[in-house]
Amino acid sequence: MKYIKELVLASALFVSIMGFAQKDFQGIAYYQSNTNVDTQGFGGGDMDPERQKRMVERMKEMLDKTYTLTFNQIESFYKVEETENSGGGGGRWRGMMNSFSNGPQYKNIKAKQLIQDQEFFGKQFLIKDELPNLDWKMTNESKKIGEYMCLKATAKRTVPNVGPGNFRRRPNADGQMEEPAPTKEVEVEAWYTLQIPINQGPGDYWGLPGLILEVTVDRTTLYCSKIVMNPAEKVAIEAPSKGKEISRADYDDLVKKKMEEMRSQFSERAGDRRF
Repeated sequence: MKYIKELVLASALFVSIMGFAQKDFQGIAYYQSNTNVDTQGFGGGDMDPERQKRMVERMKEMLDKTYTLTFNQIESFYKVEETENSGGGGGRWRGMMNSFSNGPQYKNIKAKQLIQDQEFFGKQFLIKDELPNLDWKMTNESKKIGEYMCLKATAKRTVPNVGPGNFRRRPNADGQMEEPAPTKEVEVEAWYTLQIPINQGPGDYWGLPGLILEVTVDRTTLYCSKIVMNPAEKVAIEAPSKGKEISRADYDDLVKKKMEEMRSQFSERAGDRRF
């Protein structure tokens, strides 16, 4: 049975490589995000259950989005698709949430370059950095996503511990209230398909021998719901160029300082009763 599976995968890979040999091919992958909301980040057990439920639903509406990844052999452009839930509603809270969400991202695999168009509390930044190199661990696990047979890979990475859910100080093992750590190590689980043999994926994920169709990081899963190969109208894949140029490390420091400022403001308002 294992031999038959390997033979099928090898045959699919050969056919795919032949199909992707053309220089001008393009594809568009559509991803949905699903985030498990940490309720303790905005009230925990101190909040009325009905109010907490409404807040979770509101957070889910803002966090769960649809993205598109337009790609060829070398470049890709990843962005959120505008929907009714991602429009102008929500006021100040939605604006704050958007500031802590990644903006459109351009990847160039050949140059190992990542350029992100990022709005942060009313200011426009152009984040330039090298693509992150993850130490992927391949496995023999497989599953189908849509019509594509996928293989599993895992990795660990350190990410900034930012976002509205991290305003609240939490008790440690000794019961003392302390600030959330500035970074955290997370497990990355990715599913990629050899039927689309390119080193691309959603967000800043890449480096596997096939397109990543699903990735789970911390509390969020991105899964591919549809792929359009060689659309009738080609979409230009261009790197963003507007905004103040900044490195990823400097931008992360900027976000960290903003988080500290907001925690301080929240603590003062609440008299440190819940923060």
